[in-house]
Amino acid sequence: MIAIENYITNDIKPLRLKDDISKALKLFRENNFSHLPVVRKKKFCGVLIREEVELVFNSGQKVSDLKHLFQPVHVSENMGWFEILQFFINNHCNLIPVLDSEDHYMGYFELDDFLKILENTPFLHENGVVLTISKGVRDYSFSEITQIVEANDATLYGIFISKIINDTASIVLKLGAHDISNTMLSFRRYGYQIVNEKSNDKYLEELKERSNYLKKYLNI
Repeated sequence: MIAIENYITNDIKPLRLKDDISKALKLFRENNFSHLPVVRKKKFCGVLIREEVELVFNSGQKVSDLKHLFQPVHVSENMGWFEILQFFINNHCNLIPVLDSEDHYMGYFELDDFLKILENTPFLHENGVVLTISKGVRDYSFSEITQIVEANDATLYGIFISKIINDTASIVLKLGAHDISNTMLSFRRYGYQIVNEKSNDKYLEELKERSNYLKKYLNI
């Protein structure tokens, strides 16, 4: 089990409302961050996005002058690592603030750390089958999915929710190499739709390519 809290970083202090915008620009450029958190007495105010700050920058401005640009981009401390990685991808960022249950700022995650986690998981490196299934968000459960996999003598290397559209969740499974036919029949019996099945690991190649793209993004 990956202890996500071990990846929370506080190397860079969050911006304060009274800080000069020039300080924000300096932090953006020195650390190559896409986003920076703004905090008022430990309470999270939002993030500033580098491109937007560079576009509107005027000498003498304070962070408080750009409140209209604050975005509520953040994750909670109890989210899973793959969910956080998806958040990085969906928000095109390489830094995400982490909040506790009371919206207090705890620190931040960096994308590079989560790519390293991804690179070392069996999800990427074990040979097998990638199966995507779907079901209503109120109708599926990870325990049920696990039981179906085990009942078909398959090994589950990883599972995550790739998207939710119109209250239907798409669920991606990485399974050990086996006869997938009976497993798919079992899922259908339990009311799951089979979206696709890729026994040649094309999905994982796409995921690796995305990982490499994000690495390049970090160096822009």
